[in-house]
Amino acid sequence: MPERRVAITGLGAVTAAGIGAEVLWEALLQGRSCLRTIGLFDAGTFPCTVAGQVEDFSPRDFVPKSYRKATKVMARDIQLAVAAADQAVKDAGIVTRAEDGNNMTYAPGRLGCNIGAGLINPDLTELGQAANTAVADGTFDLRLWGEQGMNNLTPLWLLKYLPNMLSCHVTIIHGCEGASNALTCGDASGHMSIGEAGRWIQRGTADAAIAGGAESKLNPMGLLRQSLLKRLCTGRNDDPAEACRPFDTDHDGTVIGEGGGLVILEEMDSAVNRGARIYAELVGFGAACDPGGVDITRPTVGSLDVAVGNALKDAGIGPDDVGLIVAHGTGVAGEDAAEAEAWAAALGQAVGSVPAVALTGTVGSLYAGAGGVETIVATMALHTQTVPPTVNFTAPSDGCSLNLGSQQRSGPFDYAVSGAFSVGGQSGAVVLKTYQP
Repeated sequence: MPERRVAITGLGAVTAAGIGAEVLWEALLQGRSCLRTIGLFDAGTFPCTVAGQVEDFSPRDFVPKSYRKATKVMARDIQLAVAAADQAVKDAGIVTRAEDGNNMTYAPGRLGCNIGAGLINPDLTELGQAANTAVADGTFDLRLWGEQGMNNLTPLWLLKYLPNMLSCHVTIIHGCEGASNALTCGDASGHMSIGEAGRWIQRGTADAAIAGGAESKLNPMGLLRQSLLKRLCTGRNDDPAEACRPFDTDHDGTVIGEGGGLVILEEMDSAVNRGARIYAELVGFGAACDPGGVDITRPTVGSLDVAVGNALKDAGIGPDDVGLIVAHGTGVAGEDAAEAEAWAAALGQAVGSVPAVALTGTVGSLYAGAGGVETIVATMALHTQTVPPTVNFTAPSDGCSLNLGSQQRSGPFDYAVSGAFSVGGQSGAVVLKTYQP
């Protein structure tokens, strides 16, 4: 990314490890799994009862008092994004409308927002109660539903479940009146949102942006869908902390996690002039898709090797310059194998010597929230020159040449690459660099 440089100055994470990027980072450094038995609802009849659940969470704690009523029309995905944005803004030390609309660090029209989201599942209890009013003689009547059943839903019901509402609420709260977007590309959404927001700043469309992703599939419908896709670990319900094992020889499925990660991107000179703490620099972005399309019978990583290669090219570096890989690592055997192959194709012989880490053993699979959180971890690793261990990794699965470890490792390294893929066939990757004036 030539010309205008892009600084990462704020980190906001909401995961099963807790609220804040520092809490997540400490859990990773400690090699601690935050996976637990599902408590948000009764999952006892599902084949997998383990998840990475955000505990003791209320969205009201992360919005201005004047906006608290709006939390009633926020699905959990939206709530997680709003909380992550609040954390990122405070960490960056910028003033937005949430704090003081008359003294914002950036003019509203120069502050953008780009948040990756999933396809939000409606609350089944809420929907079921309304649907029950359209039952006649024991049968659901579509005509009756149209005449009266749907009237038993709140008029603002749909606004809770549109994926663009993550960006919508964040832009309203923080006064982002510049470029705005919402991407729904599965697990690749976070990387793609950060990369696109970086482009805005690079070409002068915005001076700063809130970017990343958030999602929660931790509900009956989300759990059911992942179960039907046979992606979930079903053999460790009695030992939740050991359930998700990315790239491990004993991996047998993923675990749903909920959460999100948002970062503050700023034009470098602006960040320097205001005395900001600069964690790292965003220097490369790449995206790709699987030309074969979606085929759930075969693992696909959305041409992740192409996305990583494009990101490295954009950064102007080669495989030997990479000092850290933050991999996606779902823990699904076929997906792990395909991802490891993609990293090897992108980095060649360097793949075996570059330290790598995957996060799912700690917080579970975060889907649209994954890319933002993975980018935050890559940023923290560069900033501290530390590579955290990969939780639940003991020995590599067949064909995995990634250099994962069960212990902390230290730098020095100048570049980190993070990439993710979706089962829908998309992929995205970003390259970060240690800050150098």
